[in-house]
Amino acid sequence: MQIYAQDCRMLTGEPFNLRALRGQVLLIVNVASRCRFTPQLAELDQLYRRYRDQGFTVLAFPCNQFAHQAPEEGEAFESFCSRSYNTTFPLMEKVKVNGAHAHPLFRLLRQQAPGMLGSTPIKWNFTKFLVGRDGQVIRRFGPSVPAARMEEAIKLALDIPFSA
Repeated sequence: MQIYAQDCRMLTGEPFNLRALRGQVLLIVNVASRCRFTPQLAELDQLYRRYRDQGFTVLAFPCNQFAHQAPEEGEAFESFCSRSYNTTFPLMEKVKVNGAHAHPLFRLLRQQAPGMLGSTPIKWNFTKFLVGRDGQVIRRFGPSVPAARMEEAIKLALDIPFSA
């Protein structure tokens, strides 16, 4: 349950109670506004709207570590996401995901779900971590993986029967 013990903040700077999401399936994503993967924000929001009533939440953390593709701060980033992609999931504080100053949540996620060939650094924006109801990372998805390819794993984590 270490994931729920991490301190997080919303884009507005106010504390976010991650413990309140205990028992939910989470998709934690480092996002950017000026990346070729930015249109995934709309796909992520569709997943969130489709499954939130079954206990699913998307948490998006802007990250400016990759080619400075998330330069906006706070409300400017939130306004961009809302205006351009009609996002409704929680937008968290801007963080670093790699290096000495990486947010502790992302250090934990990287340890629980290494990438290709066991490497732990996050390679680019829109790396996604699917976290089960028990707070353990189920799977790490690379930046190019679209929402449609994650949906089966999300439904499995939510224990939703597959349609024929």
